[in-house]
Amino acid sequence: MFFSQAGARPRMWEASPSEYKKWVEVFKACDEENKGCLSRENFKVAVVMLFGYKPSKIEADAVMSSVDPNTSGILLKEFLDIVRKKKEAQLYRNEIRHIFTAFDRHYRGYLTLEDFKKAFKQVAPKLSERIILEVFSGTNNFQE
Repeated sequence: MFFSQAGARPRMWEASPSEYKKWVEVFKACDEENKGCLSRENFKVAVVMLFGYKPSKIEADAVMSSVDPNTSGILLKEFLDIVRKKKEAQLYRNEIRHIFTAFDRHYRGYLTLEDFKKAFKQVAPKLSERIILEVFSGTNNFQE
């Protein structure tokens, strides 16, 4: 899938029922005191269980600052929204990596101008070479 605008994000992704169920189970497992919410530390454990990494202090701070101050932690609804957004971002990064790999025909880890031109000829054959050069060079004069 290619996006029509630079920086465009994919449409909202929805979890399958089994994935959603897993997220709820992880929430319940990490809600050790059955308070109906996760503390900062319990949230970190939940992220490790679901995504395989421990969130940084910055990530944990960002999440905790978005939590309703009238609660003592992250409620299930908030947790599910956070996890869905993280999963969306993960899928988006994977899609970008997949597209890049398809264009990197020689497995060099970077794209040459020729790689870039060939890729655009396949996905946008009517796009002018000038626009392709501007995209490759990072200039923002996309007027045609």
